Amino acid sequence: MADSPPAAEAAPLVTPVNLVLLSLFGFLVYLRLRPAKAQTIPRSPPPTVFRTFTPPELFPYNGLNGMPVYLAVRGRVFDVTAGRNFYGPGGPYANFAGRDASRGLACGSFDEDMLTKDLDGPLDALEDLDSEQMEALQGWEERFLEKYLVVGKLVPVGSEEAKSAQKQ
Repeated sequence: MADSPPAAEAAPLVTPVNLVLLSLFGFLVYLRLRPAKAQTIPRSPPPTVFRTFTPPELFPYNGLNGMPVYLAVRGRVFDVTAGRNFYGPGGPYANFAGRDASRGLACGSFDEDMLTKDLDGPLDALEDLDSEQMEALQGWEERFLEKYLVVGKLVPVGSEEAKSAQKQ
């Protein structure tokens, strides 16, 4: 037993290099497994309640003063706020905002004289329109139904529907 080779000494596990490597490994595992940032959900627009409008009640919905943009086509009131560039203030169809746009759309005219002047009077029955104009109006109505939400219906001032809507 006299001249046997010295036994190899075991290297200690805790060395500065091992601590650095272990820390780096732990940090990489953390980066890989950490939870993702909480996603922020965009605010949804306030809920729209289907309601009955008379022409004077519809008129303020013209996009001015922060109001949404509504217009009516054959008795249906559409929320066209998403198309504010077209139907809101300064847009090419701005004169239809807050109004019954049926006659103007049917005739392909955006003139003021296509709009009902007396908001307290009867609704435009569109009886004098020819079949081509009615077909054009139907095309517009279908386009609005595909693209925009119906938020109400337009009834004349003084009608039973208008009176019952005011009681609610």
